[in-house]
Amino acid sequence: MKARIIPIVRAVRTTLPPGRDLVAPPEGELLDLRQRRVRDLRISVTDRCNFRCVYCMPKEIFDDDYAFLPRSKLLSFEEIMRVARIFVEQGVEKIRLTGGEPLLRRHIENLIEQLAKLPVEITLTTNGSLLRKKARALKDAGLNRVTVSLDGIADDVFKRMNDVDYAVGDVLDGIAAAAEVGLAPIKVNCVLKRGANDDQILPLARHFRHSGHILRFIEYMDVGSSNGWRMDEVVPSAEVVARINAEFPLQAVGANYPGEVAARWRYKDGGGEIGVISSVTQAFCSSCTRIRLSTEGQLYTCLFAQSGHDLRAMLRQGAGDEALRREIAAVWRGRDDRYSEIRTAATVLPGSKVEMSYIGG
Repeated sequence: MKARIIPIVRAVRTTLPPGRDLVAPPEGELLDLRQRRVRDLRISVTDRCNFRCVYCMPKEIFDDDYAFLPRSKLLSFEEIMRVARIFVEQGVEKIRLTGGEPLLRRHIENLIEQLAKLPVEITLTTNGSLLRKKARALKDAGLNRVTVSLDGIADDVFKRMNDVDYAVGDVLDGIAAAAEVGLAPIKVNCVLKRGANDDQILPLARHFRHSGHILRFIEYMDVGSSNGWRMDEVVPSAEVVARINAEFPLQAVGANYPGEVAARWRYKDGGGEIGVISSVTQAFCSSCTRIRLSTEGQLYTCLFAQSGHDLRAMLRQGAGDEALRREIAAVWRGRDDRYSEIRTAATVLPGSKVEMSYIGG
């Protein structure tokens, strides 16, 4: 069996930069060192996926011998609920379930039903392959919205991107099923890699215009250490907008809420809207409100982090809610991450960044 490579966990406390005071936040709300409040909690419920997307879980690494987490290492639904409840008490307004592929987690609808009792929006990101089967149960459990990954509308391109021969029709059927039960508006995410699927920009735009769904293009990022990322394979969002605008005129639209990561563009003829997420070329670290809980209970303050903070040990050693609350508050208040703002074409960090399949996108 191949060894499972994950970052070493180091509980690091960052001190305030010289001359900067930490403004006391309103009661129950947390601010980090850059005055960003915690708003979004992303929870990875499994490190497994039935796709092997080239930018996330390349098959040459995540092969049949890869050692995924044993079930005993995963946070239970009860443990997830404890952490989620505390985060909501401290200002979180949205919880997104991720993976891996979250629909591979057994009885995921039971977790959603519990989370839906909290006063937050509950969303889920999926590759869509199991949506037709699961959509009704997810909606009935209380899921508010779903985001579907789709890296090409042409079958040959899509199969090349997922690298396990899943047909695009399966995902489109899943999107239709989600729409039928009311998991809307549905966002459709496409990660663009130059030379691999950037020829799908216009075909995807044509397909989803007037559909009621929101198509979003994401710049290929150097998440983790196994996808062989290079800056010259990034398709800048400005180029995406220019290509679509040349055929379907666009106009910029304001953000739905502070900290929204996608820049919004509306078709001038009323055909709907698209979004572009530009974490490489136009970093939005200054407004990032996200924190991530990994499959086995590590708390990460950045998608590009090298280390996390171990909440599972506290949960399983009998820590009370107040101790967990203090730990979570200390982690966020010590947060100073801004990786995308300092990234360059030659960015090299010592050690390994956490893999997307382990922490979620």
